[in-house]
This record gives sequence, C-alpha cells and structure tokens, in this order.
Amino acid sequence: MDQRAWTQAHVDAFAFFGGTPRRLIPDNLRTGVDRTDLYDPKINRSYGELATHYGVLVDPARRGRPKDKPRVERQVPYIRDSFWRGREFTSVEHMRAEALRWCTQVAGLRSCRPLDGAKPLDVFTTLEAEALQPLPRKPFVLATWSTAKVGPDIHAKVGKTLYSIPWRYIGQRVDARETPTVVQIFHDGQLIATHGRKPQGKQTDFGHYPPEKIAFRMRTPTWCRQRSAEIGPACTEVIDGLLAVGVLFRLRAAQGILGLTGKYPAERVEAACAKAIAVGDPSYRTIKGVLAAGTDIEPAAESSRTGDGGAAAFLHGPSQLFANVIPLARTSRPLETDQAGAGEPLETTTDPTDDDRDGHGDLDGDHDEVEREVA
Repeated sequence: MDQRAWTQAHVDAFAFFGGTPRRLIPDNLRTGVDRTDLYDPKINRSYGELATHYGVLVDPARRGRPKDKPRVERQVPYIRDSFWRGREFTSVEHMRAEALRWCTQVAGLRSCRPLDGAKPLDVFTTLEAEALQPLPRKPFVLATWSTAKVGPDIHAKVGKTLYSIPWRYIGQRVDARETPTVVQIFHDGQLIATHGRKPQGKQTDFGHYPPEKIAFRMRTPTWCRQRSAEIGPACTEVIDGLLAVGVLFRLRAAQGILGLTGKYPAERVEAACAKAIAVGDPSYRTIKGVLAAGTDIEPAAESSRTGDGGAAAFLHGPSQLFANVIPLARTSRPLETDQAGAGEPLETTTDPTDDDRDGHGDLDGDHDEVEREVA
C-alpha cells in the first residue's frame, strides 16, 4: 500500500463513521511512521498532515507487541473468513460496494459475544457515535511528500514529472508536496516554487532561469528580427524570409541561424548569409555548412598570378621552369674479364650521350666491314 492509498483509506473511514477518534494506533509501516522510537517516533509527513487536519493523535504501537491493539488484530481472521473467502470481484469499485454492504448488513448485524450478544451496529449508533469528534468543515486535501535533488537543468523529479526550481538551488535537495492539483517545492521548510500538477512530462517556469538564460529561452520572432538587424542586411533578409510564412514552424530555424553567432563572429555569419542568398538556398543547413567549410571567407587574388589583360594564369618564370628537373646519374657497367683469361679485368665507363646506348654504334661498325669485303 502506497502513501496515497494509506491516507485515502483513513479519509474514507472517517467519512463512513461520521467522525474521528481522539487517538490512532497504527503499525510501524513506512507510510505511517518514518522512524520508530519508543519515546519520540517520527511520523510520516503526509500522515502527520492528516492527523493535524482531523485533530487526532498518532500513537504507533510498539514493535513486536500485537497486544497494543488486540481488538483490531482479533477482527482480521473474521474479516478474512466472512468477507474475502469464496468471493470474486470484477473491479475495485465492485469490491468497495460489496464491503460497504457487508459492514452494514452482515458484520454490523451479527450477534457479538464480547458485547454480550448485542449487535455492533446498535452499539455504535447508541454509544460510540457520540464520543467521536466531528469532521472538519473543510475537506482534507490528500498530499504526498517526497525528496528530490535539483539537477543542472534546474529541474527536480517529482513522481513521473520534472518541475523547475529557482537556479540558486541547483545541486541541493528539496522537499516536494504533491496534491491532485498542485505541486509545492520546499527548501529548509520554506516554499520556493509552486506548479500545477502534471501526470508526466516537464513543467518549466522560465522565471526560474538565470537572467542571461531567460533571453535565450524567450527568442520570439520580434527578438529574431531585432538581432538580425544588428548582424547585417544579408542576415536580416534571411530571417525575414524565414518568418514571412509559417512563423511557428520556421522560428526554430531562425533561432538556429542567430545562434551561430555564439560560435562564429557576426561578420562571418553575415558573409555566410550573403553567400547562401547568392546560391539561392538561404536555409540554416546551408549557412551552417558554409561556416563549417570556411567558404564564407574569399581569399585575396595575387597580382603576380595574372596574365594578359588581368586574366588568371599560372606563371612560374624562368627560375622555376626547371626547378623540379632531376639530372640523370652516370652509370657504371660491371667489370668484364678477357675471354682468353690473359688480361686483367677492364672497367669501362659509358657516357650517357654515347651513341652506343641505343645500339646504332654497332650497326655502323658492321656496315664498314661489309664495304671492305666487297672492295
């Protein structure tokens, strides 16, 4: 049983009896008692609010002492056997309706031996109802308390929802009081934030952000136009074009373009907008790509790199014409020995300009020998 069900069960019981007792003796369950102690037990905050609202004293039973509440313990077997055994319920509402009928028509009308055979319902209406305290005029607001830590994004999780907290409390622990309609945040007993309850998701109050972050969060179309005018005419033209049609759907793109000034100088953003307009695609993706590639900066043309009439040309000049030419090295032939074996090894060196390198020298020698034989 969670905290909400435990507290709601008390509210329904008090409404059923038409009043409240002066003292409650619960077990030491977590939804009722945070810390057990014989002399000074710590009562759960939600349970304590209920006791304060109805004006009752919460006096938890001692641990391991069932005789502190014997009349309650004795009724458990009877309820189990008489109401639960052999019954099937189709829904929670069906079970509750059957429980009310059983209390008034079965349990309340039985002959009870501890009451000398009297009916419990008759004893309650004639004696006990007058001893109860009257119900408060104002209905009790069911609340659940929890503890959360404020994250770096100034939000704390309460249930399944994130709620914003003033930025001064980042990293600190706070207490959250959740009702069916309102969520209140406390720090050291002081109320610091209030939100309408949301089943899940995120609930943000922009006033909880630091002053420098509020301007970032509140980037309206008017702010976008003012900021683009500060950057330059090209940026103004791009932003005006984006916000001309479908402002709600294209506002984020305009905010993204202006947000590029946080990473690049305003002059470069202006140049990138001008280039995007020139190519006919003034969008956030194009402008961001131009800035990332660095094509918004045009390199200056060198005067020495122009030809006749100022046309661009690649002119190296005489000194650079053969700068990369590598001269051929002189090669050495391997040592040869006389076929007869009488002489020493001869070393011959061939000039790379010699005609023998292509074989024409040998052909000329053979031609002269043929002419001598003919003569």
